[in-house]
Amino acid sequence: MIIPVTGVFAAVLGLLLLALSARVVKYRLKYRKGLGVTDDRDFEVAVRAHANLVEYAPLALLMLAIAELNGVASGLIYWLGMALVAGRILHAWGMIQGRGGPHLARMAGIVLTWLAILVTAILLFWNVWQVYG
Repeated sequence: MIIPVTGVFAAVLGLLLLALSARVVKYRLKYRKGLGVTDDRDFEVAVRAHANLVEYAPLALLMLAIAELNGVASGLIYWLGMALVAGRILHAWGMIQGRGGPHLARMAGIVLTWLAILVTAILLFWNVWQVYG
């Protein structure tokens, strides 16, 4: 069985990961620093924006994939995937623009990410309850 809806969102988040990775590499080359960061706040922000995506995206995508495989309606998967992608883009953008400090886009991004994960978790529990209840 294939999971085309989740696949689209995985592809988009993969591109975002590459873009954020390129920012980290730029600073690593600039400072000749293979591990860790320097006192440059923008370098630290680049590393954390990248790391935050890596911390949230895999589990969220796995949850979406399981929901899609379990037969959750594709429309719901699309909306959750769009919320996840929008949240991750907003968070990264807000993190970079706010230089690691508070920023409306960063806050909106994490809220969208959390909501996507929460609603997907509820749907997964609901799906299992419907089948095995």
